[in-house]
Amino acid sequence: MNQDRQAILFGLGAVALWSTVATAFKVALAWMSPLELMWLAALVSWALMGALVIKQGNIATALRTGWKTAAWAGLMNPVAYYLVLFAAYDRLPGQEAMALNYTWALAMAFLAVPLLGQRLTRMDIVAGLVAYAGVWVIATRGAVLNVSFADPLGVVLALASTLLWALYWLLNARDSRPPLVGQWQNFSVGLPVLTLLLLLGPGYQWHGWPAFGAGVYVGLFEMGVAFILWQLAVHKVSRTAKVSNLIFLSPPVSLLLLFLVVGEPILPSTLIGLVLILLGLGLQQAQKNE
Repeated sequence: MNQDRQAILFGLGAVALWSTVATAFKVALAWMSPLELMWLAALVSWALMGALVIKQGNIATALRTGWKTAAWAGLMNPVAYYLVLFAAYDRLPGQEAMALNYTWALAMAFLAVPLLGQRLTRMDIVAGLVAYAGVWVIATRGAVLNVSFADPLGVVLALASTLLWALYWLLNARDSRPPLVGQWQNFSVGLPVLTLLLLLGPGYQWHGWPAFGAGVYVGLFEMGVAFILWQLAVHKVSRTAKVSNLIFLSPPVSLLLLFLVVGEPILPSTLIGLVLILLGLGLQQAQKNE
């Protein structure tokens, strides 16, 4: 099996797992608070990545260098990003939070202008207008001429999560740490902060095995295995575009699972808005591939 085929299989595996997490978020948040879910998922993910770092023989390097970067990066991911994201999922239907979260790539293009001195192309602007028209359709639930959102705070949180995620990756553009080591160090910084927030706040309560299982699933697959599979795909493929386009497969599967498992009726406004968001992302991706 050649490397590109392996990369596509790894990429498909990551996308398949990411397609399930919106459902896992909603299932877990039906019992747990966003902070409880964040702490449990981060603990599981930290343990998984730590075991892999040890297995790869990189633990000495991980303990010795890279902590200056981890000191701030860990506060962004996992702490700030996932807390804001889970808070958005706690307030919005999963389909809306999921769709709005897909605009992070566009947020990255716009943030790269002031942070990296890059220029926006005409296609970037067109892609942004198309995608954020989709955001407006979803936020207003189809009442596009009505500026009264169904849940304005939920929409703000979902969009804020995209800014945090884009900002995290832009600030990490020159991060020289191996991806798995860097992620484990970030979680090593973030987990004590989350533990302190949990102790100062509501504490952790036992909500039963289904809630615990959902939280473990989020930690293993959204933050752990999917991240590893995607990194393998990106590193093995000859052209990044061959795997980056796979991400467009995730939203339809996510919607179907939210409908079948959570019982969310799929709103026409979500479908229309998601099509516009994916069209905007497609225009931006096509420009990169030229």
